[in-house]
Amino acid sequence: MTPTPDADTWAPLLAELERGLLQRDMAARALLLAALAGEHVLLLGPPGTAKSELARRLQRLLPGARYFERLLTRFTVPEELFGPLSLRALEDDRYERLTEGYLPSAEVAFLDEVFKANSAILNTLLGLLHERQFDNGSQRLPVPLLCLVGASNEQPQDDSLLAFYDRFLLRVPVQPVDDEHFSALLLTDTRGAPTDQASPQLDTAHLEALREAAPQLPLAEPTLALLLRAREHARQSQQTVSDRRWRQLVTLLQVQAASRGATSVEPWDLWLLPFVLASEPAQVPGWTNFFLHAVAHTAPLPLDGLERAVLAFEQQLDTERRAPPDVQDDSAGKLALARAIQRPCEESEMVRITSERAQRRYSRVHIDARVAQCEGLQARLLALHAEQLALAREVLGQARAHVWLPPSWLLQIESVHGERCGQLAMWCAQHQSTQQGFAALPVDASADTAAPAPVPCEYP
Repeated sequence: MTPTPDADTWAPLLAELERGLLQRDMAARALLLAALAGEHVLLLGPPGTAKSELARRLQRLLPGARYFERLLTRFTVPEELFGPLSLRALEDDRYERLTEGYLPSAEVAFLDEVFKANSAILNTLLGLLHERQFDNGSQRLPVPLLCLVGASNEQPQDDSLLAFYDRFLLRVPVQPVDDEHFSALLLTDTRGAPTDQASPQLDTAHLEALREAAPQLPLAEPTLALLLRAREHARQSQQTVSDRRWRQLVTLLQVQAASRGATSVEPWDLWLLPFVLASEPAQVPGWTNFFLHAVAHTAPLPLDGLERAVLAFEQQLDTERRAPPDVQDDSAGKLALARAIQRPCEESEMVRITSERAQRRYSRVHIDARVAQCEGLQARLLALHAEQLALAREVLGQARAHVWLPPSWLLQIESVHGERCGQLAMWCAQHQSTQQGFAALPVDASADTAAPAPVPCEYP
């Protein structure tokens, strides 16, 4: 029995799909997973975004897989896709097509501008995609189609095309590279660097073992809970997701989990949600945030109160440092004279001593109260920083271990957690300096006053 492939099997295949292409990590992963699960993919985006190149590369990963490609227009006739009529069959009063070399004989196919086909072609494609069968004359024959990759500049607007649109389980937006990667686009050979080694290929025996193992994998409890939340999210955002699509999603998730060598479908496998549940590209960011917030813990934290508290203590320290002494004397004039006679860029001992004398002095009770108040906020900052560091280690460890998670998403997750922990660390250092500033206020040993009112601030 062929062992089920593990995560290391897919890295070279994904690298081959992405070789020389920029910002195509999501599309590459969707294509390969679709092929593993026997599903179809729709790439939505303008011309010149490597849609056809991705489909051709997918075919090259499958040893011996037959490939078919066509650009559809409103003038495309069925013969161009399904083969010409057999003249010999017509002599025997049979209406049959010669399908060899055409779509019914292909295992991987690419149809560009797929929604421009006429109704006669679309009706045939519906059965071919969903049932994997082709009506050739009086016979209904199975087709070997493993994955059909469709491409379009935009989603269909005609209601008559919605049934065909729904046959694509994965619908992935593909846009031109952004400004950040534009320089790399100009300097990169999109064909990829030449290599003397043979391209990696998917072992057919591995594929069969994977499909055999996938249906046995259960949904982990956290995964099931997140799918229930996803259904509620779809309802609240008025997005319709059919029961069939939910079932197909689970099957796809099981294949993905089996490909990782997992024993169940885990929450990180749900990164596919945006490309299965979104019915149009505009809905993809909402589903992406749903996944990132729920699984990667990237939702913004309510930290504004902490920042205001840190600033409030800083402002209080500044106020108390600038407060004039209780007993007026000529300290201010002496300080001005000392500063006037000091050398440029050099603070003399006289200036330091005179500055101290010109400050208000505080009782030990006052200083201890302020330091204690600072310690309360500092304890909260340190605890939250430790909590977020632990969460970041856990989240990033899981994210980095998931072979299918798009690297661009991993970078986004790393950035969110890095900035959050860095911000908390900065506030900890900033507030510690404030606490030390209160502790260093001039002391009036003879003063006997009550503790000051707390610094007015609230924080979570």
